[in-house]
Amino acid sequence: MNYDLEKQHKKGKLHAIERINLLVDAGSFMEIGQSITHKCHDFGMDKVTTPYDGVITGLGLVEGRQVGIYAQDFTIMGGSLGCEHGKKIARLIELCIKSRCPVIGINDSGGARIQEGVDSLASYGDIFYQNTRASGYIPQISVIAGPCAGGAVYSPGLTDFVFVIDSVSKMFVTGPKVVKRVMNEDVTDEQLGGATMHSGTSGVAHFISKDEQECFVQIKKLLKSIPHSRFESSWTERDTKAQKKICKIANILPKEDAKGYDVRDIIAEVFDSESFLEVHENFARNAVVGLAMLAGVKVGIVANQPKVMGGVLDTNASDKVARFIRYCDAYEIPLVTLVDVPGYLPGTGEETKGIIRHGAKVLYAYSEANVPKLTLVMRKAYGGAYIAMCSKHLGADFVFAWPSAEIAVMGGPGAVDILYSKDMAKSADPAALRQQKLDEYNAKFLSPDVAARNGYVDEVIEMDQTRDTLFMALWSLRNKKSTDVIVKKHGNIPL
Repeated sequence: MNYDLEKQHKKGKLHAIERINLLVDAGSFMEIGQSITHKCHDFGMDKVTTPYDGVITGLGLVEGRQVGIYAQDFTIMGGSLGCEHGKKIARLIELCIKSRCPVIGINDSGGARIQEGVDSLASYGDIFYQNTRASGYIPQISVIAGPCAGGAVYSPGLTDFVFVIDSVSKMFVTGPKVVKRVMNEDVTDEQLGGATMHSGTSGVAHFISKDEQECFVQIKKLLKSIPHSRFESSWTERDTKAQKKICKIANILPKEDAKGYDVRDIIAEVFDSESFLEVHENFARNAVVGLAMLAGVKVGIVANQPKVMGGVLDTNASDKVARFIRYCDAYEIPLVTLVDVPGYLPGTGEETKGIIRHGAKVLYAYSEANVPKLTLVMRKAYGGAYIAMCSKHLGADFVFAWPSAEIAVMGGPGAVDILYSKDMAKSADPAALRQQKLDEYNAKFLSPDVAARNGYVDEVIEMDQTRDTLFMALWSLRNKKSTDVIVKKHGNIPL
């Protein structure tokens, strides 16, 4: 097959076959349906040739493991999706479901092929249906390697991970021209649907890279970090004992309660060296989610990020966390939750955006997840956010806390000011009375020992024992099976 590489290179982009070759092991790609072309005779299409109908589909190996790949070819009718084009993609996804292997879609298309009318729209529906069938069964990865507009955006929107490339990716339901005509709003492609916007503001994209080569390196790293189907275990034979390590966390955690720190430094200290792959890094940065290894076991990490907004939960962080929890649960990846949360972000902005609805997604996701669930309260866990961050009440298998942890309805100063405001107003020395009541409150309510006595915390552990304790707890749950199952079709998550 001859490919028009130069046409794509002039646009500063790689050709579809070059993209596939960057991903797969040399000589391993088997193309499927390369002789298929369109069957349209309207609008002069009977005189138009579309090799492989503008999309290359097939199976290959990535570092020895099978994946399905499709790549749209922008040099053929702008990569537009016609009936046969869409059928090829849908068939590939169905084949990957049967083969239990990941599917990677490289999107570079001007949208539906207008000449084929409703037939092209029907093929979008076929793809969406197969995306939904595959969800939670095999990993689905989307790359936006050019334009992706209109109905085309919803296939990546249904997949597990979306990769965008700086200055290359353009993704929107309606383009700038339509926005100008309908809304009288002047906006550029980049502002409306560029890589930076989708990775940092909309949250549609999970990973952003500076160029195509870096993007495909990132995909290979992700494939190493995830099971290749829901049937692949996170456990390996070499996990029989922890790789023991004294964690030097005391130097990371600030002595001042109000001072922030980067929770990723804690993650780097506790989990296997350089194993952490952060997902959604630029979106809702007050929460951190990602994949890592703990003594060789694949785990998903959910953490508050005190460095950003004090680690509060808000609408975007709730969506980010809930989606990641459900991904890990679908693929039997154990969850480790690192808690340092002062509560939910207050104010009319969050209430009007629906913090109740969005926050409920986290409660639902944790409660529904039946993979091994470990929780570590590092510093503070206040109010409803304490419950939401995988507390014992939402089914955590083990909850640990450091000696400095605080678990309560709210922090001491706020509680004392509410509880004793009248007493302090009458006192001859309100400052002394406030300090006295603060000490009493802290001793009676904030100490993790109180939560431990009530069974809400399993053990108060020293910081330097964190890794070993988490691994021993994780290993004890390696054969966990859910026994408390209510038979139903499915629940109604508050979307």
